[in-house]
Amino acid sequence: MVSAGVSALGTTSIHFIEPGVKVNSQYYREDLLMQELLADICQLSDFYVFQQDSAPAHRARETIEPLTMETPVFILPTLWPPNSPDLNPVDYKDKKRIKDIDELRARILTAWDEMDQRIIDAAIR
Repeated sequence: MVSAGVSALGTTSIHFIEPGVKVNSQYYREDLLMQELLADICQLSDFYVFQQDSAPAHRARETIEPLTMETPVFILPTLWPPNSPDLNPVDYKDKKRIKDIDELRARILTAWDEMDQRIIDAAIR
């Protein structure tokens, strides 16, 4: 799993989950989301809209409740279309064969570094 934040103000760093880690709601909430991703987002702005897909760890009641309290605006997973490329611009996939996890990580980091802010701005509009 890979998590990142995008906005009109810029992007966060990429957050990778190590292979073999079970991403349940507790891990997502306590380790990734609250400790890393939201901290990065707050570096961009105190006001933001938080959106995520409907993965089980994302839609768990234990995840939804703190996000409702901790974020300025939170779009509930039930209100967000889960497979819309127009609304999830970082979900596009590379069609080239990838040989292992290290190559996948390298490709993600390269694509992230090369992403032009204009792509994000167009998706937001």
